[in-house]
This record gives sequence, structure tokens and C-alpha cells, in this order.
Amino acid sequence: MTNTLWRILGFGSFILLWWSAALWLNDDILPSPPAVMHTIIHHTLHGELIHHSLVTMGRVIISFIIAMSVGSAIGILMGRNTIINSAFDDLLILALNMPALVTIILCYIWVGLNDSAAILAVAINKIPLVVINLREGARALNKDLLEVGAVYRLSSIRILRLIILPQLYPYMMAAARSGLSLIWKIVLVVELLGRSDGIGFQLHHFFQFFDIAAILAYSFAFIFFIILIEAFLLRPLETHINRWRK
Repeated sequence: MTNTLWRILGFGSFILLWWSAALWLNDDILPSPPAVMHTIIHHTLHGELIHHSLVTMGRVIISFIIAMSVGSAIGILMGRNTIINSAFDDLLILALNMPALVTIILCYIWVGLNDSAAILAVAINKIPLVVINLREGARALNKDLLEVGAVYRLSSIRILRLIILPQLYPYMMAAARSGLSLIWKIVLVVELLGRSDGIGFQLHHFFQFFDIAAILAYSFAFIFFIILIEAFLLRPLETHINRWRK
């Protein structure tokens, strides 16, 4: 049985379970899949679902790029330099255990209720996790390959591009996958607390009216965007960058 068929069966089982639970309860507590789909179509054609989804997606992408860039650089540096690692290890643990809500509130207080504060708060929450992944990857680098690069007197740039980065790609992809799922969840909290647009803002609005169908519609619509990114960007990218291993 192919992977595609297993995916279809798994998704179909989820829909069937959801539909059964909706029939057992009622639409006010748990709307059925057709009811949620109808709400998605309605808000897409006559509402602002696309607008708010794109706003949230923009914040997710910018925060993701910042977190991956800064976190990767710090992680590689800490993994390759024991002095720097010892100096900043405790601060890394502190950052990992800092509640996201506290970071968001402080950024809004210090920077203001604007997009810069929102993106900064999300990036700060994600950077430590990227650092952890890339630090472990840098520690696991094959020393023999590094010595080969030194013997052939390769430049630092060529060593980074030809020897270090190929070995770090799996760690980067792991950080990217976990980061994408975490970042968009934090973005929703950021939008709920201090923005006037985006999926998080809309969820807060629908919560006030106990509109569960709309809450599920906006949530599933954005999850669909994330699934598309996973299917058409992250998976092909992972296959491409790991082709050297075959």
C-alpha cells in the first residue's frame, strides 16, 4: 500500500471520527465537517479569511526567517567553540524556559503595539530551539572530513559550503519543521494579545460570540496553508539537499 493511500486513509479516519462526534453532540458544541467547510467557503467569498490568513502568513514567514538565520549562526558557533558554549549555555537554558507569554508582553511594552514587536516576540521564542538543534549538529560534525578540507587548504567559505553545511542540513530541516509548527501558534497568541488583524485576532473575535464553526474554519484554513508549505517546499527541499547522501 502506497504512502499516499495511507495518508488518505488516515485523513479519512479523522474526518469520520469528527463527523461521528458531531452527530453525537450537536452543531453548537462541535460543528460537522460540512458545516465547517461551508463556513470556510462563506468567509472566503464574502468575508476576510484570505486577508487575515495572508497577514498571519507574512508574520510567520518573517519570524521564521529571522529565527532560523540567527539561531543557526549562534548554534553553529556554540557547537564549534567550547568557550562560547560554556559562556552562553546557562543563558540558552534561561531563554528556553522563558514563557512565550512573558516575552510577548515585554516586547509589546518595550517596543509598542506594532508588527515589529509581534515579529520580535515570535523570533525570540523560536531562536533558542534552533540554537539547540544546530549546536548538536555542529558537535556531531565528522572531524575527518574537516581535516581533509584543511589538508587541501580549502578556504573557510568552501569548508562551510562543502563540508559543514551538508552535514548540518538534517538538523536545519528538523529545526525548520518544528519551528514552523511552533511559530504560527505563537503568532496567533501575539495577534490575539496586541494586533488588529490576522488569524489570532479573528479567533478572539469569534470566541466572544462563541462561533465555533468560524473558529474551526479559520484554524483549518491556515493549517491547510502550512500543509502546503510542508508538501511543496520543505519535503522537496529536504530531498534536494540530501541527494548527496545517496
